[in-house]
Amino acid sequence: MTESWSTAELVRLTGISSRTLRHYDHVGLLVPAGTGAGGQRVYGRAELRRLQHVLLLRELGMGLAEIASVLDGQDDEVAALRRHHDRLLADADRLLRLAATVAKSIDESEGGDPMSAEEMFAAFRDDPHGAEARERWGDEAVAVQQTAAGWDRETAAEVHGEMNAVHRRLAELMAAGTPVDAPAVQDAVGAHHAWVSRFWVPGREAYVGLGEMYVSDPRFTATIDGYAEGLTPYLRDAMTVYANAQLQ
Repeated sequence: MTESWSTAELVRLTGISSRTLRHYDHVGLLVPAGTGAGGQRVYGRAELRRLQHVLLLRELGMGLAEIASVLDGQDDEVAALRRHHDRLLADADRLLRLAATVAKSIDESEGGDPMSAEEMFAAFRDDPHGAEARERWGDEAVAVQQTAAGWDRETAAEVHGEMNAVHRRLAELMAAGTPVDAPAVQDAVGAHHAWVSRFWVPGREAYVGLGEMYVSDPRFTATIDGYAEGLTPYLRDAMTVYANAQLQ
């Protein structure tokens, strides 16, 4: 007898939502093997294996379009995995350096040798994401915090309100199962691009790269997913669509 799993069983096994599975079906990333009683989607072992690969590549920071290209043989899977493996190693190195800084701080607080000024801030100064931002987009992207620091309280509150409105709108659209290329989502992403442009104006490559950084950097992910779980990759995919259609 052929093994099969319902949508509810896949939700239990993977922890992802039925809405996400419907979206994967809609974009052709994971098509069910068939339908069962009452029109319930049914998945076989081949679909489970593909979903495992999808979730692995998503965890590595790939967008849905890139995942589809890899799984369908259009991109070199090894090269894509190696690229994202390098990013994971950079993240791991950053976390190890931060952990070492914390350990030294604890030791000093407990009467150990005092940290030098260099040791206190080395883990922050050498943040690989700062270096990545500078390499990809230049000093403008790295100077975002300096731009915000120059705002008065009223302007800062206005920009913060724009950020909340954009992310809440996108969270609503995601919860409704709206595809990332739908006009309503793209309108919301247009507002997101306008908000980002308060800091610095990204072109196509920079905006796509910003979306990738949202997913790869846990600090960004924690902030964006604070509006709704799974919003970060949804936003990243929507930003990619917007950039390719609207930006140069």
